[in-house]
Formats: sequence, structure tokens, C-alpha cells
Amino acid sequence: MRTLAGHTGFSPSFVSQVELNQASPSIASLERLATALGVPLGEFFGDGAASAPPVTRAGRRRPLMSWWSRARTETLTPPTPGWPFETLMITIAAGGSSGKRPHAHPAHQFAMVFEGDVRLTLGTDVQILHRGDAVNVEPQTPHRWENPGKTPTRLVVVTSRRAR
Repeated sequence: MRTLAGHTGFSPSFVSQVELNQASPSIASLERLATALGVPLGEFFGDGAASAPPVTRAGRRRPLMSWWSRARTETLTPPTPGWPFETLMITIAAGGSSGKRPHAHPAHQFAMVFEGDVRLTLGTDVQILHRGDAVNVEPQTPHRWENPGKTPTRLVVVTSRRAR
């Protein structure tokens, strides 16, 4: 617990609360935990099966909720050994965000807005993205998603998996 906390910058208490499902981490916090563990974020959604079917049915996606950041994350592709991408659908409720501050991810990301508007902080630049807009996020570029609107925002994020 202490080692993982040290690699993420979180307190051991927070890591324990997340493990015991007593805390609701933000998307950025989940990404930090997954990176420190050396696993894709999608593995937090899995059921431990050795192999998963290539098709993920809409009604069978397993969501992760972050109550304080008002976001729901669903994996669109099953965790598959050797597959070079991880694809997530993120739904951010009105007033929600991906975290308190911008977070840098260690891999390339592509995102596209499918519903609503989202305020993207990308490095020092801030832009509003609308339905159909897309963005590439370079590795180690701090970024944050916020929903400034009154309706949910839905975006798909595709992350390249780092070579291990």
C-alpha cells in the first residue's frame, strides 16, 4: 500500500479507501493508479477472465463511477493482451470534471466529443470542444476535461498502450 502510494503521490490511507471501495477517485486519479501498477485503466473494469470476446455489447459495459468528479467511465474494448489501444467512453455530468487539476498521461491519446460540450485544458491552452470535435493529446501533456454545460457530455478517449 505504501509503495503504491509513493509511486502515485497519494496517501496510503487514500489508496486503501479506493481498494475497499470507500473512496470515489477521479478519472485522473484512476489513471495515476493504473500507471503506477503498470496496467491499462481498462483492467479496473475486468472480471479477471483470461481472454475476453472481441465484441463489447452496450448493455454489458462495466462502468466506474466517480461521484465527486461527476463522471462515469466505461471501457469500450476488453482488456486484451497485446492490443495496442484502450478505448473508454467518459460521461461527465453538468459541472463535473476529470479531476481537480490537469493531469499528464504517459501515452498518446485521441478524444472525440460525441455529445454535449467540454472545456479542455491542454497544457496552458483552454478550448471549448463541441459535438464532433476531436483532439490529439501528446504524452506528458497535462490536460483536464470539464463540463461547463447543463447537460451531460460524452466523449470517447483512445489511449495507446506504452511498451513495457
